[in-house]
Amino acid sequence: MGFTDEVGTGNDYTRVMPRPRGQRCLRFKPNVYYFKPRGIPLRELREVVLLSDELEAIKLHEVDGLEQLKAAEKMKISQPTFGRIINSAYRKIGLAIIKGMAIRIEKMEAKL
Repeated sequence: MGFTDEVGTGNDYTRVMPRPRGQRCLRFKPNVYYFKPRGIPLRELREVVLLSDELEAIKLHEVDGLEQLKAAEKMKISQPTFGRIINSAYRKIGLAIIKGMAIRIEKMEAKL
């Protein structure tokens, strides 16, 4: 089902869209946007994409040493949302390391 759920009554199905994604407070801007295994050209690798909010969550929790609740407050999101974001980041990083994939860090969009 992906990002949408089908809600049906009998044979009639209607698509239900997820809630819009709330505004997150992202402050960290990395200097590099790719990590890859050494000795393998990037063009030969599959990649995982680490989203900006996932990178921010990793930075706040692992590098800055903040507890999830404090990190969530800094990002202006709930702690359960923070938990989902950081779990997604851990899963992607683990997959890339175990499967020998490149990690591409999504560039933050400029806010006007």
